[in-house]
This record gives sequence, structure tokens and C-alpha cells, in this order.
Amino acid sequence: MRISFYETKNWEAEYIKKKSTGHELSFFEGPLNLKDPSGTDAEILVPFVGSELGAEVLQNFKNLKFIATRSTGFDHIDLSACKQKGILVSNVPTYGENTVAEFAFALILALSRKLYPALKRIKEQGDFNYEGLTGFDLKGKTLGVAGTGHIGAHVIKIAFGFGMKIKAYDPHPNQQFVKDYGVEFLELPELIKQSDILTLHVPYLPATHHLINSENIKLFKPTSFLINTARGALVETEALLLALKSGRLAGAGLDVLEEEGFIKDEMSLLREGHPSREELKTVLADHELMYMNNVLITPHNAFNTEEAMQRILDTTISNIESFVKGAPVNLVKMD
Repeated sequence: MRISFYETKNWEAEYIKKKSTGHELSFFEGPLNLKDPSGTDAEILVPFVGSELGAEVLQNFKNLKFIATRSTGFDHIDLSACKQKGILVSNVPTYGENTVAEFAFALILALSRKLYPALKRIKEQGDFNYEGLTGFDLKGKTLGVAGTGHIGAHVIKIAFGFGMKIKAYDPHPNQQFVKDYGVEFLELPELIKQSDILTLHVPYLPATHHLINSENIKLFKPTSFLINTARGALVETEALLLALKSGRLAGAGLDVLEEEGFIKDEMSLLREGHPSREELKTVLADHELMYMNNVLITPHNAFNTEEAMQRILDTTISNIESFVKGAPVNLVKMD
């Protein structure tokens, strides 16, 4: 098969060449768009989110049968045009479920054992002293998991290993979690009330905007912690700041900020940098949250591991080979 890859780095091209043999492969550093319709003889296109696969671009590819985007999102592809032309589309549904879950627990452990003030004391003051650094065990504590999809499921597994009591909120409760891990599903207000730590793993949608807000944040126990490795706009920033300053919340671990806007695909951050990086520098400089010892802020880094990046390529290669064999997988619905 003639396959054209777009927005590829050298290491990606070398990795794909080793893993995918028997095909005629072409690699292009830039995105595919109307101005640069490269590789028009391809039977399979492998784009990323910077490529624009609209109807006009697709007209240039007379032999095209399949598009395997290397992303979870697919709004850069005109699905209506693909359906009309009989072109199948696959994506990478998930690649970092354990990756993000592990990072969420890194934040939880750092907060529960006061790692940041401990490290700061040693590095900045040279004071080898544990006074004021008493933390708390995770065993026996109640972890609230808002969203039990791919990432939330891994969070549940890790929490079970720590011996935590696990409660969750999801519009579609998974009864297997109840059976395997003793998860109790609750409505969100009750989950907030009962959680010692609440971690967010829901997608950002109009319905989840400010999922944690000035009203329901009052339901937290003053000893509770909030973890957000999903999307910044799930949490109303002003409400969070007031809750922390008033003692309504004990602390927070944030890998995302509301000021980031809606990031569609984390992989684009690696390739193109953050679209609001300079603005965020200014935001952070004035952000009260950054100066609180009970708040940890990291730069949208939960997804970023070598293994996660490799899984994206492995899934894409598998999507291609499955299509070639006549049994395509991870197909995007084109209703």
C-alpha cells in the first residue's frame, strides 16, 4: 500500500519504518492542507491534528481508501466528505490512561506527604528538619473519582492497591468496578461531601464546564484535596482560590489551568508548544495559586512519557495493518 505520513519527526519516521514493512512509505514534515497537497497518490493517509483534510483536499487523492489519524480527536477531518467517498477513518482512542493516572497519584502523594515544602526546606534553607511536615496515609482514606473512563479506571486500580475506599461519579456507572474494587457510585454533590481526595477525569464539554464551582465547592470537607489532570475549565478558578484561602479546602494538585483554554489534543503541545505559552507566563506571575505551599501546579505534563508517545505510533500502525487485512479497528463513526 502507498502510505503518506504528515507532521512526522525523524524519530517517528524511523520507528514506523522498522515496525511497518511491505508498504511504500512517504514522510512529510509539514501538515497536509490545500496549499500543500503532498503525496496525492497515497491509498492511506496518516495525518495529525495540524493537517486539514477537508473536501477540497481530499479531492486530490484519487486512490484514497483509509485515513489513520495519529490523534484521539478527529475534527480536522471532514467526515461527511469521507463517508461520501467511501473512505474509512480510524483514530487513537486512548494512549495515556495509565500515564495520566500515575501522574494524578504523583500529585496526591506529593500533597499527602508534603514533598514540595520538604524539598524546598532542604534545597533553599539547608534545614534537615521534619517539624511541620507531618502528612497522612492514603490507606483507609476515601478517594472520589469523577469520571470512570479509561483514565479513571486506572486511577481506581491504583487506589485499590493503596487500600483506599473508592467512590465515584459517572453518568454511566460501571458495575464491574463495584464487583472488582468495591467502588460505590454516587451523585457528584454526595461524592464531593464524602471524598478526602477528589480527582477529576471527565472530558471537557459544555455540560462539564465548571464542574467544580462556587456552589458545590462548599460541600468539601476542610481536610479534603482536589486533583485536576483533565482540563482546566472543569474547575472555577476563583471559587478554588477562595476555598483554599478560607480553609474550605486543604490543598490542590493542578496539571491544568482554566486560563489554558480548551486543549483538543495533548500531542499538539509536544509538536507545536502551548498556543498561549507567553500569555500563561503572565497569568502565572500574577496567579495566587502558584505561591501557596498547599497547591502544586505542573505544566500540562501528565500525558508526557516516552511510552505514551510510542503507544500512539503502535496503535496507528495496528490501525493500518488491520485495515490492510480487511478487519479495520478503532473506526470513527460517521453518522
